[in-house]
Amino acid sequence: MRKHALRADLLMLLTAMIWGSGFVAQTAGMDHIGPYLFSGLRFALGSICLMPLLLRRPVSGPSPEPLLTRGLLQGGVIMGLALALGINLQQVGLLFTSVTNSGFITGLYVIVVPLLGLLLGHKTGMGTWLGCLLAVVGMFLLSVGDNFQVASGDWLQLIGAFVWGGHVILVGIFASRHDPIRLAFLQFATCSLVSLVLAVIFEPVSLQAIIGAAPALLYGGVIAVGIGYTLQVVAQKDAIASHAAIILSLEAVFAAIAGAWILGEALQLRGYIGCALMLAGMLLAQLWPRKAMA
Repeated sequence: MRKHALRADLLMLLTAMIWGSGFVAQTAGMDHIGPYLFSGLRFALGSICLMPLLLRRPVSGPSPEPLLTRGLLQGGVIMGLALALGINLQQVGLLFTSVTNSGFITGLYVIVVPLLGLLLGHKTGMGTWLGCLLAVVGMFLLSVGDNFQVASGDWLQLIGAFVWGGHVILVGIFASRHDPIRLAFLQFATCSLVSLVLAVIFEPVSLQAIIGAAPALLYGGVIAVGIGYTLQVVAQKDAIASHAAIILSLEAVFAAIAGAWILGEALQLRGYIGCALMLAGMLLAQLWPRKAMA
């Protein structure tokens, strides 16, 4: 059991790394195409990436799940709708606020997840709450400068933080019941369909613009979606949702690293302190002694 938990933690850490670097691609892609089209196309690419795994998925286990069941379909669609809402709030919000503000406010789902867990009757230990607190303080130091102001896009990111918190809870619920690869494919396909419909209604669609956004789409679709979001579903099969939120929130740290490395953005001392506090929060939540539950 402990081995499975460690594997889940490492996979979520890798997911946070991929998501953090993906912020650069998300911003670059919207230099050419609208937010809905970018989301729709990259999640379509993510779906395509999973097709080989989906078709070659071996039937195993004492009671193997059929290729498609009503529960699996419902779970994938519900997760996909939450994902579509969260990712498009994030994408549209990036048009009206900075990547820095977006990363910090989105990361507030680290607090939303245990709060939603309480409403669902989940028990949350002191170590998790302290870890959440350290993570939020760390994100503030990492992401918020002296001239922090509330922009119109920040409100969209704040709504999105609650959606992302709900998405983490949903993944935790459905990933423990169904095959994670099929579940991931269904949520990607749902998110892509919703986003593309919104793009056709609200945005101009140009082949030349799509070609211009191709590098960002390839990274955002193949790496961030095809690998990153799939790893999240696989990892949360063996993870506690509140712990998952803390580890996944480290995407803010990796976003700062990617910004410094790729975009040449300097990281000040307070940023390094913020990274250290977020890492401490993750370790505290994982290592704090937990009472045995009856």
